[in-house]
Amino acid sequence: MPTQLIILAAGQGTRLRPLTDDRPKCMVELRGKPLIEHQLDAANVVGITDVHAVLGYRHDQVQFPNLTKHINEAYATTNMVSSLFAAESAFTENMIVSYGDIVFQPSVLARLNESEYPVAVVVDDGWRRYWEARMENPLADAETMKLRSDGTILELGKNPSSIDDIQGQYIGLIKFSGGAVRQICDFYHSLDRTVEYDGKDFDNMYMTTFLQLIADRLMPIQAIKIENGWMEVDCPDDLNHTQYLDHGS
Repeated sequence: MPTQLIILAAGQGTRLRPLTDDRPKCMVELRGKPLIEHQLDAANVVGITDVHAVLGYRHDQVQFPNLTKHINEAYATTNMVSSLFAAESAFTENMIVSYGDIVFQPSVLARLNESEYPVAVVVDDGWRRYWEARMENPLADAETMKLRSDGTILELGKNPSSIDDIQGQYIGLIKFSGGAVRQICDFYHSLDRTVEYDGKDFDNMYMTTFLQLIADRLMPIQAIKIENGWMEVDCPDDLNHTQYLDHGS
């Protein structure tokens, strides 16, 4: 079955102000074109033509041919997982989910697309030099990534106590394949909406929290390792670190 790409791009990106005062985060430009257009171009190179975006803030600004739009009307009071399920009616059995504020080489997308694991995420082994270029204390922003010997994820998304807790960084690219999609939908809808998840209410659950729940309660998640070849745009200074997009695999 052909792969579907769902880009989660509902948020404003307040840390990118003033660049997001009049446009959503995914429409901030890098090298002369919006972040989301870089993803569309990568999808085109890889041969992914079924592309969706979940939008919210200033969604009228996002206009591209062959892009199916879904609106998270509650974008201001919800988080990534809620945005993903705003597109649930369009889910297929072979889909890649991408954060809207990242840019990556087509080769990164291709490696994930080739994965046949039920659930897989891209993990950057070269994260440390990238984080050290962006901030004085990488531990203040990086998250845990602990892997088993078979490459499946034991832990992700927590606050690390040392560099030893970080065996790479999850970059915001996930693939769900085959029957796993229906199982994950059923699992999501079975969760207790009255409790907190890593300190967040159900509608504001982090994607890493949801992935950890999947790994703990449902099925293994495989790490697909890369060495740079991508970048995140979370604040204006991030636009100055394109060398980590250019070099990598």
